[in-house]
Amino acid sequence: MLALILVVIAMLSGLAAMRLAIHGQEVSVPPLVGLAPADAERVIANLGLQMSIERQYYSPQIAEGRIMSQLPLPGTKVRRGWQLRVAQSLGPIRVAIPDVTGQSEHAAELNIRRRGLDIESMAEVAVPGIPVDQVLAQNPTANATQLLAPKINLLVTSAGTPQTFVMPSFIGQPLGTVSRILSDAGFRLGNVNVASIVEVPADQPAAAPAAPQPPAQPSPASIIVSQYPAAGQKVVVGAAVSFEVR
Repeated sequence: MLALILVVIAMLSGLAAMRLAIHGQEVSVPPLVGLAPADAERVIANLGLQMSIERQYYSPQIAEGRIMSQLPLPGTKVRRGWQLRVAQSLGPIRVAIPDVTGQSEHAAELNIRRRGLDIESMAEVAVPGIPVDQVLAQNPTANATQLLAPKINLLVTSAGTPQTFVMPSFIGQPLGTVSRILSDAGFRLGNVNVASIVEVPADQPAAAPAAPQPPAQPSPASIIVSQYPAAGQKVVVGAAVSFEVR
């Protein structure tokens, strides 16, 4: 019984010592808003904490270069070695947001960076009838006053993905009918060749070579005997389709 009591006392003492050691490593986060980064570093260094400046924002209330927000908040208990995340003030807005809509992506980027601003993101969208690589919209808009960060988002036109089709079989159909079908679907008629046919009966000797004849010309009534691309292949709109006819 005495041994059991001693074991229980030892366990309780160990838990109490562990809890005291854990809490002994905790410190309270000090307020850093309004301090210069160098001053804030000195304050938290005495507490065994670290600091990282992760964002910069415009602020009419906080002077340029000073800390304007922090995480964790002041008074939060953290362990020594914890890294505090802060945002730094850029002061009040001193630049006007340029209007870059209608400009090319390259011209818009030059215009933005010339004013000390950055591009945060750039999205692309395919719009029929509008040239590729043109700025459609921007955020913030031109001459915006409620600007938080010196970054602009752009929406730019792109070429998009060409529409594709599975090539059907046109073998056995008249060339004129197929030509109209291709034109209506947005395809081009490629090369059309007439298949050569030479028939020599097996029980007759080959005749002497005849005088060369002009090559036969395809007509709308010519029947398609082969095609390229072949049936079943994927083709994009505007592609040329070639045939061999008889």
